[in-house]
Amino acid sequence: MKQRERRIGRLLVHTGEGKGKSSSAFGVAFRAAGWGMQVCVIQFIKGRWRTGEEVAAERFDNIEWHALGDGFTWDTANPEQDRATSRQIWAFCQQQICSQRFDLVILDEINYCCGYGWISGAEIADFLRRERPPWMHLILTGRDAPPEVIELADTVSEMVALKHAFDQGIVAEQGIEF
Repeated sequence: MKQRERRIGRLLVHTGEGKGKSSSAFGVAFRAAGWGMQVCVIQFIKGRWRTGEEVAAERFDNIEWHALGDGFTWDTANPEQDRATSRQIWAFCQQQICSQRFDLVILDEINYCCGYGWISGAEIADFLRRERPPWMHLILTGRDAPPEVIELADTVSEMVALKHAFDQGIVAEQGIEF
């Protein structure tokens, strides 16, 4: 593994209406873990819903997985609770980044929180400019990535939906969507 002092940390943003933002980030997590890097995945939205990625991550001693959200926000009955939970998760993210324990940190679905106005893109960008170690890799996922984060990022990928099984009435399938 490349030593931290010789590494150029990257900031990646996966956004857009299409499928695959989180899946892509998790692929990078397993790649980094395979090289012996310390990885932290923090999920804002998915909550207690168990996924195949989380099950697979348990097989690695160098991946920490934190599913901290209240569940899918478009089903919410309490937007103020979602806002409060998102703020708590953001504080946890800041602690993990500042701890410098991790080589890669994934903030899964944080962009949704910006789209809902719960965390501002300027706040995220300002924190990352000030506090992210120069060797640390970060990936931020979710629709509606804020312009401040896009501007700061090294790589931004926009997933575009050309066709989705859900639009045909096909529900989420184990091993594909979770």
